[in-house]
Amino acid sequence: MTDGSSSSTNPCPAVPIADNARDYKRARAILRGTQRLLRSLDFESLSEITLGNGRRADVVGIRRNGEIWIVEIKSSIADFRSDQKWPEYREYCDALVFAVAPDFPSEILPADTGLILADAYAGDLLRAPPLHPLTAARRKALTLSIARTALMRLHAQIDPGLEIE
Repeated sequence: MTDGSSSSTNPCPAVPIADNARDYKRARAILRGTQRLLRSLDFESLSEITLGNGRRADVVGIRRNGEIWIVEIKSSIADFRSDQKWPEYREYCDALVFAVAPDFPSEILPADTGLILADAYAGDLLRAPPLHPLTAARRKALTLSIARTALMRLHAQIDPGLEIE
């Protein structure tokens, strides 16, 4: 991985990361590397997905077999300490993972979650997340929500005047 510090442009003009992120540029770089890693692990992913409890997950990845991971991006120690909503994501995934930059002190993150180190170019899965399978009903509802969100975003790309909810 490279640190990406020489790039003067936004490496990933994706949907913004959660409102309380302390460093948006760094969070977007972590997002990009995380999504590249997830793809290499046979996941397709979307950022900023609203869950059934009203919380917004930074990244939701779904594997070909239907396995769902939620990845919580933390751009700084302050971001981690100020945002304690992440335990509420466990009910909406088979595995919960934190993604941070390579210089983040990962020892402060919960040991019972996965760990990704990522920059704007790549990511490494340092700790595989423990699995806690979703119920069939929750999996179906979440999969439909992910599909509908992806389709709305795709439609908005081809019809810029479209309002999406």
